[in-house]
Amino acid sequence: MLVGVPKEIKNNEYRVGLTPASVRELCHQGHQVLVESQAGAGIGFSDADYGAAGATLVSSAEEVFARAALIVKVKEPQVRERQLLTPEQTLFTYLHLAPDRPQTDDLLASGALCIAYETVTDPHGHLPLLAPMSEVAGRMAVQAGAYCLEKSMGGRGVLLGGVPGVSAARVTVIGGGVVGRSAATIAIGMGADVTVLDRDLEVLRHLDHVYGNRIKTLFSTRDALEQAVVQADLVVGAVLVPGASTPRLVTRDMLRAMADGSVLVDVAIDQGGCAETSRPTTHADPTYIEEGVVHYCVANMPGAVARTSAMALNNATLPFVLALANKGSLAALREDPYLRAGLNVGAGQVVHPGVADAHGYRPVAAMTLLDQLT
Repeated sequence: MLVGVPKEIKNNEYRVGLTPASVRELCHQGHQVLVESQAGAGIGFSDADYGAAGATLVSSAEEVFARAALIVKVKEPQVRERQLLTPEQTLFTYLHLAPDRPQTDDLLASGALCIAYETVTDPHGHLPLLAPMSEVAGRMAVQAGAYCLEKSMGGRGVLLGGVPGVSAARVTVIGGGVVGRSAATIAIGMGADVTVLDRDLEVLRHLDHVYGNRIKTLFSTRDALEQAVVQADLVVGAVLVPGASTPRLVTRDMLRAMADGSVLVDVAIDQGGCAETSRPTTHADPTYIEEGVVHYCVANMPGAVARTSAMALNNATLPFVLALANKGSLAALREDPYLRAGLNVGAGQVVHPGVADAHGYRPVAAMTLLDQLT
């Protein structure tokens, strides 16, 4: 198969869909890989590295999209990239379609098969292609939150771990999944007073087993959530409903009741955000203040540590890329129900129920769509 890797063009996005090591693996198995020149330069992968791995370097994204059958990216295609997709192509990348009607409509119009990393599953019901970036984002959330608490950033002027004789900052993590656990790990390591809320008692039991009395766990009722948010110096939004928009759990009234200079880091912003006041920001302009609270809502947080993120992501995506290339997209999707769970739209139809619900489309079953295309 001819696999294409365009350079990412989203604001401050330096990750790359395939590293040279992944390209080498594909070439070793008989595939041709087109890589746009400078695609990995931002994280230290030169064109020479890709050439040595067996890639064919091309000068433009237009050439990648014009020739490749499988397009492997990191972030959702931007407007000009979406116009280059055709019905003969498969797109494999993060999509986050539920909060993004324009992208959904453009991908439907393209006719391409669009597989979203964030909804691919595994036999245990986990999200293996979202997990590496969730781990990065969760760890970064506390790091970013600690920085935003500094007075020069508009924060309260609070040191996350405190010092002898002065209390540590109070950190509330909403959601005990991969993002929440990763955030809690870093917050505990920095000496903060950490509370995690979740509606799954097994998740809370696991957190209690791992962290013991170094953490507080709360079942997430409206009352518990309100109290934990209002009392916090730093709130980390780590809520996820796979493939669907995130519920707005943190209300404007809750934020208004927080101390001025408190911080909200909304990791869920890719799926719409978990606070009423959340709106996407960028690495170039990451924060704003609303209701006296510093909001950090960067939609591609792992892009700030792009080399680590790209390598971690490739570790997870490469087996699926190889399956798509070796078997062909239709056969790979038919044979693997976990990869098939990642199929969000294809041939002008919406497959994922969460995306369909978000935008008022009638979903088609993945196997029905694949039968139509065979």
